[in-house]
Amino acid sequence: MLAAKPDGVLEAIAADLDVSLQNVLDCLPSGAALRADGGAFEDVWSDLTTWGDITFVVHTRDGVFECKGGIPPGTFGRGYFNIHGDSPIGGHIRAENCRWIYFVDRPFFGKRSCSVQFINKTGEAMFKVFVGRNEDRSLKADQVARFEALRDRTAGII
Repeated sequence: MLAAKPDGVLEAIAADLDVSLQNVLDCLPSGAALRADGGAFEDVWSDLTTWGDITFVVHTRDGVFECKGGIPPGTFGRGYFNIHGDSPIGGHIRAENCRWIYFVDRPFFGKRSCSVQFINKTGEAMFKVFVGRNEDRSLKADQVARFEALRDRTAGII
């Protein structure tokens, strides 16, 4: 399916094959999806707070929810990673459920897409952070550089 439609929706492929998103990520071409251990959650989150406006996505079988804004800082407490600050992105994350963090760089509907995808213990996405786009739909160059630096520093730490 990936060969037939390399820029398709990964969750749709996973659903069609009745496999986890992680299974699909692991089948992407070499270099398109590199991963780090979920134990890097706090370090990765901290780096993301410096990127500026991104697109934060929660994709379930029942909907896709997108929010644009900056990643606010967070702290651990009462069993959650609690997000603080003045941003449309907020809430509480069970960070201990994060098994893997994937750095995904692949085409999506004909355009380059870069995302950091937080995958839980069942192989499904907890949420994703996408590099922002300019008015002309091109990726923000400064965020691509931050994405690549974070990936290069973090991916492979398993």
